Amino acid sequence: MGLSASEHTTPFLQIYERYVDEASFLWVLRKVALEQPHYSSEDLMDLENRIEQQLDGIMTAPEDAWAVCEAALDLEEPGEVFVAAVTALRCLDVWKIQKAVECGLHSEETFPALVSAFAWVKEKYSHTWIKKFFMSKNFDHKRLALDVCALRGENPLEQLDKILERDDCRQNKPLFARAIRSIGEFKRTDLSHILPLALQDADKSVVFAGLWSSIMLGDQSHMEQLKQFVIDGGEYQQNAIEIAFRVLSIDKAREWISLMAAQPNNKRHVIVASRILGDPQALPWVIAQMQEPGMARVAGEAFSVITGIDLVKYGLATDIPDLDEKLRYHDDDAFVALDDDENLPFPTVEKIAGVWQKYGQYFSTGKRYFMGHLITEEYLLESIQHGKQRQRHAAALELALLNIHQPYLNTRAKVI
Repeated sequence: MGLSASEHTTPFLQIYERYVDEASFLWVLRKVALEQPHYSSEDLMDLENRIEQQLDGIMTAPEDAWAVCEAALDLEEPGEVFVAAVTALRCLDVWKIQKAVECGLHSEETFPALVSAFAWVKEKYSHTWIKKFFMSKNFDHKRLALDVCALRGENPLEQLDKILERDDCRQNKPLFARAIRSIGEFKRTDLSHILPLALQDADKSVVFAGLWSSIMLGDQSHMEQLKQFVIDGGEYQQNAIEIAFRVLSIDKAREWISLMAAQPNNKRHVIVASRILGDPQALPWVIAQMQEPGMARVAGEAFSVITGIDLVKYGLATDIPDLDEKLRYHDDDAFVALDDDENLPFPTVEKIAGVWQKYGQYFSTGKRYFMGHLITEEYLLESIQHGKQRQRHAAALELALLNIHQPYLNTRAKVI
């Protein structure tokens, strides 16, 4: 990145430039890793330790390092915001913290980095600031505080009540949607009476948050309203699919999947919905989709998640072919989707079909499977502890839906 705290950078300052550069880069790497299919909590721990080493290096001369951090903030990049905010918090310097927060609130791209920084540091560095943010007149401060609480798994208690009681807070849609989601995350049944208000809101983000939290609290009376988010596409479709197909009955889920399949350019979402549902009856169709290059890896993932069969471990994967020519006449969506599939194995269709023909008899029709197991609280907890990141995300949501009193465990939280 070539950051410079001054026009003539000394060798001493170059050391801290490297610390800031490396920590910023590693944080971005971790942000990406959180959503990857091949990262485990142990892998995250290694990555977080590497970040911590750079942050510790910065604190060997915090004032000199801050000059580098401040210069880096001019880039307005997420990694640099994270490093500057952590450094400022550990310096216990009000002006530095305000500077980092101001920069982090500048855009939605840097906002998550600010959340990450406040959740990263020990409570003694951030607790007072979170209280200040809740009391602030700035709505972004309140949203920041709620996001940090969610990432740390700390119930905001009466602070959430106060936000939801205020009309001006409800008029700020990003804050209102965040507060409504917190009701479901922390299983705040005492605030369930507010959810109908969210469901009638004109803002889609608020409506979806209301539907999500209603389902998290065990209320499935608004599934038809959720259905529109599932079928019609849009920015909330993926999250709608993630929760809908974990609570629908098998028969109803199959109906919805048929409706999705009737929509153009929806095949990928149908495969994902089948994976989430965990319906072994869908696997012959899923296997058939592996013959289409743009769908092969997401279909392979669906097969593995339902059956628990690791494609690489059991020799069911092949080298990834050159897909540019093969996808030339397919939907543009196929190119975009490949980014999500980048670290998934490419399945060998014939071998997988043979495996399913041999072992499919051991899976019962009408049952939901996750990683080859019937869904139980014990297995979900094991998956959260030992699974890969996408498995951990899925298991945490399943667990929260399985037990109405179980708060949503944030599998994007810091591991170390």
